[in-house]
Amino acid sequence: MSFVLIDQPRPHVTRITLNRPERMNAMAFDVMVPFREALEEVGRDNGTRVVVVTGAGRGFCSGADLESPGAIPGIEGLTVSSIALRSMELLDDVVRALRRLHQPVIAAVNGPAIGGGLCLSLAADIRLAADTAYFRAAGINNGLTASELGLSYLLPRAIGASRAFEIMLSGRDVDAAEAERIGLVSRTVPGDKLLDACDELAERIAGFSRPGVELTKRMLWSGLDAASLNAHMDHEGIAQLYVRLTTRNFEEAIQARKENRPPEFRD
Repeated sequence: MSFVLIDQPRPHVTRITLNRPERMNAMAFDVMVPFREALEEVGRDNGTRVVVVTGAGRGFCSGADLESPGAIPGIEGLTVSSIALRSMELLDDVVRALRRLHQPVIAAVNGPAIGGGLCLSLAADIRLAADTAYFRAAGINNGLTASELGLSYLLPRAIGASRAFEIMLSGRDVDAAEAERIGLVSRTVPGDKLLDACDELAERIAGFSRPGVELTKRMLWSGLDAASLNAHMDHEGIAQLYVRLTTRNFEEAIQARKENRPPEFRD
């Protein structure tokens, strides 16, 4: 059985599905290693313009698998301390791999996103949720810290510091309606409409200029890290000039509007 599935529901849209539904797609190493490899494979696929990540069954990802964690590769001869470091590095690399993708990533949060699953959803660029989904920073409930896999970095940037502090320190569930209200997800839809909604959004994004989309993604993340408005505006200006001066996209957009047709961006 493959724990990670890859398919292409629409042209230029690739869907990656965590496929261990009986364990709510928990982050066993047997799942996360092929998931990281799938992300790297899709990132190299120039036919893929947008990536959708979701979970099989009724859960998106339930976080750490405490009962069946799977095998950690490359730990022969290591002590417990080093094995712990390797395991965290492996999981951290999954979050980094999501962020490194050239293509925008849409998380189709079809059910619970708990602990590390919340982190995976936050590493995506866009989140849409089923109306039955919920989110939990679970570490604090397990006697640990709630901060893991970049959560204390990503969550405040998504919803603001005060809300992030409250959610992480209380360990409470955030249902889909609240998640939409506070900006944790872009919108919620009925569960049976979720993948269609994500695919439609992905198809729309895929219709735009490749460098325009990729640089917009890059500038949005860069803006969250920018030291100042002036420094970031310099980067934005360079990105805009790059696409404007090295493609005929702008001219094609103007001509398409005059002719009342969709533009064909050839970059």
